[in-house]
Amino acid sequence: MSDDKKKDRTKEAPRPARSASNLPREALYGPAQPPDTLGRPGEYPFTRGLHPTGYRGRLWTMRQYAGFGTAAESNRRYRYLLERGTMGLSVAFDLPTQIGYDSDDPHAIGEVGRVGVAIDSLEDMETLFAEIPLDKVSTSMTINATAAILLALYVAVARRRGIAEGALSGTVQNDVLKEYVARGTYIYPPAPSMRLVTDIFAYCNAHVPKWNTISISGYHIREAGSTAPQELAFTFLHAMEYVRAAQQAGLDPNQFGERLSFFFACHSDFVEEVAKFRAARRIWARLMKERFGVVNPKAQQCRFHVQTGGVTLTAQQPDNNVVRVALQALAAVMGGCQSLHTNSRDEALALPTEASARLALRTQQVIAFESGVVDTVDPLGGSWAVEAATDALEAEAMKLIDAAESKGGALKAIERGDIQQQIQDAAYRFQREVDAGERVIVGINRFAEDQGAEAPLELLRIDPALEKAQVERVRALRARRPEAPWKASLQALSDRARGGDNLVPAIVEAVMAWATVGEVANTLREVFGEHRETLVL
Repeated sequence: MSDDKKKDRTKEAPRPARSASNLPREALYGPAQPPDTLGRPGEYPFTRGLHPTGYRGRLWTMRQYAGFGTAAESNRRYRYLLERGTMGLSVAFDLPTQIGYDSDDPHAIGEVGRVGVAIDSLEDMETLFAEIPLDKVSTSMTINATAAILLALYVAVARRRGIAEGALSGTVQNDVLKEYVARGTYIYPPAPSMRLVTDIFAYCNAHVPKWNTISISGYHIREAGSTAPQELAFTFLHAMEYVRAAQQAGLDPNQFGERLSFFFACHSDFVEEVAKFRAARRIWARLMKERFGVVNPKAQQCRFHVQTGGVTLTAQQPDNNVVRVALQALAAVMGGCQSLHTNSRDEALALPTEASARLALRTQQVIAFESGVVDTVDPLGGSWAVEAATDALEAEAMKLIDAAESKGGALKAIERGDIQQQIQDAAYRFQREVDAGERVIVGINRFAEDQGAEAPLELLRIDPALEKAQVERVRALRARRPEAPWKASLQALSDRARGGDNLVPAIVEAVMAWATVGEVANTLREVFGEHRETLVL
């Protein structure tokens, strides 16, 4: 066994903190003369970072978003990534799982296992995490409308292994509001969807205290075409709605605020992206303190995961994507992210191959262990350009926040289509600039190659036979499970949905009785109905 396998060093910041020329490197730099108006890392409003020692104390969690085909296929990829230094799992689910359809549902035809892993039952979830210690590995699940069901499945796997729920750590995205404005994988209308969100808050507060109950996502807002200030503003508008909903459910933001987390994109404008993350911490701290009266410093903190910009990747000259991802990942680290996913060079064409996923992970590891940027907290703090950009982004985002709040907040804005319209307008302006050559995309509207000049990439192909196998698997499960328990559990869930009790315990009982994802989702559909999109033209 190699030394790397004997001891996991990925969580250790490099030592000693000296430059490549062996010169000393200070942990923190600031203005030569007081006062330091920026504040200090670890202190309100956290512009310079959440922790006094930055990455010297602990590196960010290196995640690689992955999932495709069946649970067995995805499990192999997870173990492959963990063996190569990934510090946490990030699960991608296929579209049927995301919108609550089993793999044999007519709505699922052609989509099973295509953009993520197909999960129909507890059996699949156990396969997905086989040989992975749930009490030692942090798991992030990108799931929203069916977040309560997938969280219940994760809890059920832990229970069947004898692992205490309190030992589980990770995140469930659970951000349904952005689905209505940017992504579209919603099921229920906003009101019952918000109930499910706050039920997860309450359940985890009582039973899974180390779990981050929501990852409020600006990523998908940015991917849909928003500007950086819009990404901040709309994300925090949604977050404010979640805080209000939790308060109405009787929860204290000083307590549940510690488990709120955020998810941002990182694009290629280096200075703006670094400044965006610094502004994000400051905005959220001030909103929590000034508008919600939160006094607990940990509940004022904006803890966030970053993913490099998928929409910035190009199918043409895909090797250029390696450079884009490295630049974006560096900006995320310089901005002080808590965890990071780096996209693979081939993702504009297909799901990443093992080799591409490994290179994306190595990008993070090179930044962590070779660049030296982790030795200093907020290394760009005090830069005139960065500070000006931080102030400008905060001011612009707050204008958007205050405008929406004056008209009733995010829910009203979503119902009117205001947020959707602003994102569409920004996306249209960007595309017009690209088409006119005013905004350069290397390899697209400048420095392009002749067709056929590029060597083709080897792409990951999803075997069509996997869908058939998954359909047969879920049907076999239904045929052999005891009938009475799962029927009774679904009836109990239906009764709770018509009342006001927390739904998560009933969902856990249903999946442990071998009810499928589709059956649980359909039970709630019968009570809550389905949402119909607000069209914005």
